[in-house]
Amino acid sequence: MSTLRLQHEPDRAVTVLADERVLCRYVYVSAEALKESPRPYFHPVNSLAGDTLTNFRPNDHPWHHGLSFTLTNVSGLNFWGGPTCRREDGYKWRDDHGEQRHVTWTKLSTDGPTATLAHTLEWRTPQEVIFHEDRTVEIAVEAEKKSWSLRWSTRLRNATGRGLSLGNPHSFGGLAGSHYTGLQFRGARALLDDHLDPTIKITAEGGLEGDKAVHGAPAGWMEWHAQSDTTLNRAVIRFANNRGPLHWFVRRNYPLAAFPVQFDQDLGLAAGAELALDHTLTFTSP
Repeated sequence: MSTLRLQHEPDRAVTVLADERVLCRYVYVSAEALKESPRPYFHPVNSLAGDTLTNFRPNDHPWHHGLSFTLTNVSGLNFWGGPTCRREDGYKWRDDHGEQRHVTWTKLSTDGPTATLAHTLEWRTPQEVIFHEDRTVEIAVEAEKKSWSLRWSTRLRNATGRGLSLGNPHSFGGLAGSHYTGLQFRGARALLDDHLDPTIKITAEGGLEGDKAVHGAPAGWMEWHAQSDTTLNRAVIRFANNRGPLHWFVRRNYPLAAFPVQFDQDLGLAAGAELALDHTLTFTSP
């Protein structure tokens, strides 16, 4: 049985160690620029074999921050980072970025092979608080299965006193197929480079296989069957939505998976209303 331990860097990050090996690091106070919509993120996220599975600030999209929770468009505000897509003029850099700020820890503990990181956050602009969030991340190791899991559950409350509209570049910007938003996992660059190996692949519930089949399809889970550079170790990453099927967003050439909170229509969130999300990622080293 693996035993988890936490290393806390106050006002910066918490590192989760499994038998003294770094399993993941949660940076809860980001130092990134406002144009990247700074927010807490996990990086690195490592397999039990020691391979780093995430990518932080890749050169193609520097606002992709490992594993992080974002919303692409909140009534015209960008909490994803980067340029904003609008129907009238497409992608442009705009002065519309929001950020997430840690408020306080509500639980930070370990118990043998499990750990809990729970805290409250504010999603805000310089002018106002948009959301209050209660976030809980539960980490569990199953050493006998050579796997560990990260369960990300959250409640996001509209704090503005008015209705909000949650959108993405498909629903809000008119760019068909670009429905990324929500919890996103930016993978290490070579994970899905198949080099003509059919066992390196993307699959999903219902017998779906390949990024073209899985992207946009409603399914309760999706898997990456991947391989790391240097070590050549294999890894299986399972993305599961614990509340049922959603329309997956996936890219293979720059490995990205997202759990969209909505798909082809904007989602309204009334004043004081909550958005509850519950996802699990499982990392297995076959």
